[in-house]
Amino acid sequence: MVFVDSYPKTSKLVRSEFIVAFVALGIGALFGIIQSLHRTGVFRGFVSSADYYTILTGHGVLLALVFTTFFIAGLFTWAVANSLERELPHRIAWSAFWVMLTGTVLAAVSIIGGIVGAPSVLGHDLEADVLFTFYAPMKAHPAFYIGAALIIVGSWIAGLAYFKALWEWRSENPDERIPLQTFMVLTTMLMWYVSTIGVAVEVVAFLIPWSLGLIQNVDPLLTRTLFWYFGHPVVYFWLMPAYLVWYTILPKLAGGRLFSDPLARVVFVAFLLLSTPVGFHHQYTDPGIPSGYKFIAMTNTMFLLLPSLLTAFTVVASVEHGARQRGAKGYLSWLRDLPWGKPAFAGCMLAGLMFAAGGFSGMINAGMNINYLIHNTIWVPGHFHLTVGTAFALTAMAISYWLVPQITGKKLRQRSLASVQPYVWFVGMAIMSNAMHRAGLAGIPRRTAEPTYDEFAFEGVAGTVGEMRLQIAIGGFLLFVGAAMFLIVMADTLLARRGGTLSVNGNIPEPLSGADHSPRILDNYKLWTAIALLLIVIAYGPPLASMVADGLFAPGSPPIPV
Repeated sequence: MVFVDSYPKTSKLVRSEFIVAFVALGIGALFGIIQSLHRTGVFRGFVSSADYYTILTGHGVLLALVFTTFFIAGLFTWAVANSLERELPHRIAWSAFWVMLTGTVLAAVSIIGGIVGAPSVLGHDLEADVLFTFYAPMKAHPAFYIGAALIIVGSWIAGLAYFKALWEWRSENPDERIPLQTFMVLTTMLMWYVSTIGVAVEVVAFLIPWSLGLIQNVDPLLTRTLFWYFGHPVVYFWLMPAYLVWYTILPKLAGGRLFSDPLARVVFVAFLLLSTPVGFHHQYTDPGIPSGYKFIAMTNTMFLLLPSLLTAFTVVASVEHGARQRGAKGYLSWLRDLPWGKPAFAGCMLAGLMFAAGGFSGMINAGMNINYLIHNTIWVPGHFHLTVGTAFALTAMAISYWLVPQITGKKLRQRSLASVQPYVWFVGMAIMSNAMHRAGLAGIPRRTAEPTYDEFAFEGVAGTVGEMRLQIAIGGFLLFVGAAMFLIVMADTLLARRGGTLSVNGNIPEPLSGADHSPRILDNYKLWTAIALLLIVIAYGPPLASMVADGLFAPGSPPIPV
């Protein structure tokens, strides 16, 4: 039976969450092409250089916070209902949706207000030019910070719905192992609860009162540290849902089944333990943080390579098993027999391939010494466009081709367009990110509308600066086209009438090595959460204590106009 017929209430919620995510994707992609054309000098007629930073803020917030959070909420809602075989707690889940939507509207209005020149509200200019990394001393309108806080709180409420569903299932199945998809969802949410404490304290205790004028100064180093306490784990909040898809759905799309359930559980436990105590690697150049604690962050970041490498092995082995089940032969020729014409499969595979490249550039970011070569250069957005911009975004778009028919009961429309779209996105990202990495090696800065200096000319390390700028513009244009293609397919499918028999279903085949082959201690959330908190205390306790020793607001900084 189709998912929408088995769980109609949950399906309606997932559709609502996906629709908000797709709208955010569309607006964020529009801001992205405006930004790339302006920065590269190809076309500057859309906005002024002053408004460029508002566009950049909208691009980052809508894609990295709104699109991701709403899509993850929809995917997790489906995964828990599908694997536990029950509707989710209706009131809790919908409360989460409305809280997140309210926060999104508040943040979006404050950003767009800066573009259209809206009048002041509550005695403050309605604007937000503070970028996605919204720490002090740059200040936005209070509505922006309140909106960001509500998005986070809404995601917490969504997590309560997942845990409540598990408690209800556990009362009926006391001796069963937690189904893998639900295990992945809950482990991700535990990591999210732990890691968002930092940004919640930053926003609620400091930035909202500061933006309202209730306090005059804040400590920039403290707010930066609280943000980056959250700022790197949020990467894994994006990636772990992609891993859920790669582990549990991609093998099915390849015609096989997951190679190892135990390895998948180990990987998610490792992310729970190691995702948060790494934030100082974003602050290598910040004074006031002892080098020893930066070294701890670097070491923990390098340890995070282990679950990624385990994932590469497990997913590739699972996909190869599927190909051989379909009759493929040879050491590598089995790759040709995979269903590359199916958009869900092709998109997920291409996203995984691009993530491998992002992992290599991420090792440069993580190294204390070599990081100085590319710190605050355009290399950095080149890297995270490979992670959130492809590993997550392309996986989300690809799996929507498989999942949306199940939550609507409608056949996928525009199949030819859908089959081409993952390749358009992949090529666009390869072109743009490659140029960004090379430009970063040349020292070209990030976050700037005018990446030039008086009496100074950048020299390309590989290729010319003009060629790299052109590649960024071309790549950005292809990404915009890829997003538009995806949205056309989704809009046509969602608006179509239901009819005919669907050729997809949500049944996930049992892994070759099942949960019974792993120790039950992997399901002990209390133990792993306690260890994660202990690692955080070791990594962050003494540095944070030294920052607040001279007062929570000292050394203070007033708001700096953008």
